[in-house]
Amino acid sequence: MSGDDDYVYDEASGEWIPAAEAAAKMGAADVVEVRDSVGNLLQDGDQVTLIKDLTVKGAGQTLKRGTLIKSIRLTGDSQEIDCKFDGIKGLVLRAEFVRKR
Repeated sequence: MSGDDDYVYDEASGEWIPAAEAAAKMGAADVVEVRDSVGNLLQDGDQVTLIKDLTVKGAGQTLKRGTLIKSIRLTGDSQEIDCKFDGIKGLVLRAEFVRKR
């Protein structure tokens, strides 16, 4: 143990840990896991399929079950994904209504 290491108190474990380890834990805690309707982990760029018909508010359009959505983006919310679809700008879908392809 060197004398110049900084230690911080970790409330979760109740122990003093090196500051570098605490920073790594904080970085890992900021990562939000987004899972689809069957529990598959979603990532930016994935393709998803709708599992039910969805009426898009403000667009006057219904997206049918089985519609393929390409290249999704995660929003930082564990239940919302941002995506593009023909004729609809700023489409945000709930992860519970999609399945990873």
